[in-house]
Amino acid sequence: MSALSSARPAGSHVDLTGKRSRGRAVRNVVATVLVAACFALALVPLVWILWTVASKGFHLLLDPNWWGQSQRGITSRTAGGGAYHAIMGSLITAVMCALVSVPIGVFGAIYLVEYGRGGPLARAVSFMVDILTGIPSIVAALFIYALWVTLFGFGRVGFAVSLSLVLLMVPTVLRLTEEVLRLVPNELREASAALGVPRWKTILKVVVPTAFSGIVTGVMLGLARIMGETAPLLILGPYTSGINFNPFAGNMAALPTMINQDRTESLQPAVDRTWAAALTLVLLVLVLNLLARAVARFSAVRKR
Repeated sequence: MSALSSARPAGSHVDLTGKRSRGRAVRNVVATVLVAACFALALVPLVWILWTVASKGFHLLLDPNWWGQSQRGITSRTAGGGAYHAIMGSLITAVMCALVSVPIGVFGAIYLVEYGRGGPLARAVSFMVDILTGIPSIVAALFIYALWVTLFGFGRVGFAVSLSLVLLMVPTVLRLTEEVLRLVPNELREASAALGVPRWKTILKVVVPTAFSGIVTGVMLGLARIMGETAPLLILGPYTSGINFNPFAGNMAALPTMINQDRTESLQPAVDRTWAAALTLVLLVLVLNLLARAVARFSAVRKR
């Protein structure tokens, strides 16, 4: 093999019989060019969006007041104020949603992979998750509105928004966790079982740590999806320009509703705030993803 590799010229391919295959080399080059072209084409709208948002909203992010003040007392005609109330509202809503969604998604995936194994209950759970995966966000919001506001008589608060976002985040976390758990080699489970370790301890000490980085990635993808949702916020979380840290009482702002509040205004201060809020949301999701990558990297099982 080493003789064939050293003898062949660069750019040529050698088949199993040892003959050079110029056709395979040409097809390889054509496929490589096509994949690179498709990748570049897919990057065009992404780069365009990021450049548009950054060029129109970055100047407000340089103002310290943007990160420390709310919009209370600021009208669409006046410049000033900040997005602190909306940033904190988005984070509080996302954290409360994650506190409910992550345990359900992770334990559901562990059940499907480690215990259910194609049984009737596992098939029923998998079928319901498939339905939830395709449900529109406005349907989830209307369901929680009917349950939380109409049936139970509670108000439109931040916690109701979190409940509707749970319906959107659980399928993402569960499916991605299920996929990474299936990638854990069965030899690890069998070796642990051969040593007499109970199954629950094998899952806790071997399976989950091995797949931890993938689980964290699934959680962050779920968070990235829900933080940009607007329909649940419009139906269940009325916008307020003031700061509210209590998700169980009063109106709570969020970045998507702040964008929606100013998007119809034609006055320049409101337009600037709209782009700046959109850029803030992008940066917030980016920072969360970088933190998740760092956590997954430093907590991953290391090969010795």
